Amino acid sequence: MNPIRAVAVDDEKPGRERLRRLLTRDSRIELAGCCASGAEVLELLRNRQDEDPIDVMFLDVQMPEIDGFAVVSSLVKESPPGAVPAIVFVTAHDEYALRAFDAHAIDYLLKPYSDERFQAALDRVIGHVRAGHAEALISQMQALLSTVVPRTRLADITATTPSLDKIVVKGSNRVRLLPVEQISWIEADGMYVKLHTRDGVVHLHRGLLGSFDAALDERRFVRIHRSAIVNIDLVHELRQDVHGDYIAVLRDRTEIPVGRRFRARLQARLGQPL
Repeated sequence: MNPIRAVAVDDEKPGRERLRRLLTRDSRIELAGCCASGAEVLELLRNRQDEDPIDVMFLDVQMPEIDGFAVVSSLVKESPPGAVPAIVFVTAHDEYALRAFDAHAIDYLLKPYSDERFQAALDRVIGHVRAGHAEALISQMQALLSTVVPRTRLADITATTPSLDKIVVKGSNRVRLLPVEQISWIEADGMYVKLHTRDGVVHLHRGLLGSFDAALDERRFVRIHRSAIVNIDLVHELRQDVHGDYIAVLRDRTEIPVGRRFRARLQARLGQPL
């Protein structure tokens, strides 16, 4: 039988390491990654688009910037049903939220949890995955989001912080505050990003592309590829190649491919089909 592919997400290192230890000792599990933030796990999942999907995610609820609920919201909104993992929340949430988890049959681990409680949650979620309950789990997560945050629309859950308007760019002996409107596009480069500006300068900045995707004003910046975010105001045209895929051509003639899984997001921003 094929192993269950799992990811652990916790912004605190001890919690992350404990999840790693508990998951790797189970022969049914293939640990695909341990992430320290919501942005990091979203980046991991987007970069795995050509690989086998993640089956299970152990997800901390209370994380800075992009919390567990915002991660689930992004997954439900962006991913096809077969690519959305089953979620086990790891949380110190209040009793109201725990009742919501129970009502929608989504498992959780209440910190501090025992090894035995972890094993019960793992057995339960593996049973869901092997029984092929993906569609039901997605519906349950959508219901959970509307219950825990009843006055927040699902599409607005990720808007927990103001849009980023300046980026701190560190040099050898100075720190520059780069206004985001000067950026033409952002390129992923491992644990860094390259900030391409209107004047042709490129700044190397430590950070994940997913963090910028969540923090920048979506009215101006659109992620069009797993490795690229563009300033939509500087896109001159969209050109199709021989395979029918689009290429975004910026005013400075820079060409950036539009990933197929990001085409819908671009169409939504433009408000019309391509």
